[in-house]
Amino acid sequence: MPGLLRGLVRTAAVAGTATAVSGRIQRRQNAKFVQRDAATAAARDQAYMEQTAPPAPAAPPATDRLEQLKTLGELRQSGVLTDAEFEAQKARILAG
Repeated sequence: MPGLLRGLVRTAAVAGTATAVSGRIQRRQNAKFVQRDAATAAARDQAYMEQTAPPAPAAPPATDRLEQLKTLGELRQSGVLTDAEFEAQKARILAG
């Protein structure tokens, strides 16, 4: 009987050790997978945000600016705008 009891105790010790080691490995793998999944989710979210970003507004066509400058010149010639106002508005149109 003592040999049987000794065998049972040894089996229990081996099984307990194996369970503890297995649990530790599983916890480490889960932590690694959580980090990998978080990095993947962050990359996916970043790609989604870049993909759905509104496009930059297009610059107004050059002909539109040219028409504005012509109208501005006509207003200056007719006396509606002073030279200082004309220069200020011209700078605004050219900068836009």
